[in-house]
Amino acid sequence: MTIRRLLKVALLAAIPAGIAASPAGAIEGDTVVLQGLDKVTARVWTFDAPVGREVRFGTLEILPRFCNRTPPEEPPESAAFLDIYEARFGEERASLFHGWMFASSPALNALEHPVYDVWVIDCKVTEALPPPSITEPGSETR
Repeated sequence: MTIRRLLKVALLAAIPAGIAASPAGAIEGDTVVLQGLDKVTARVWTFDAPVGREVRFGTLEILPRFCNRTPPEEPPESAAFLDIYEARFGEERASLFHGWMFASSPALNALEHPVYDVWVIDCKVTEALPPPSITEPGSETR
């Protein structure tokens, strides 16, 4: 078995235990920061992909389903679950990738495409969290 195959097997074994999908204390984000390489032109783009909204990169359509990151006090790691399709004009949309990508290990579960490479850079929270509700002293009910 190759090293890459062993890493995939280890990853798949970890997912049911919840280790890879949602680590304890993970912060759920609403935007995935992706980086893409066009192998033909050798140009690299960094772009934001909001969770639940499809973005295009060349002929690829990328739909982030979920992303999370570790809290600041833990070693940095961002992960995103992505659905990637190829949509060429006049052709039916082809499914290319469905799965988790990890910022710290981009080759662990990579998109295999002859023209494009796509990998996760970060998972961020762009929408402000609602302020905590404050109760005035004496207004609590017991």
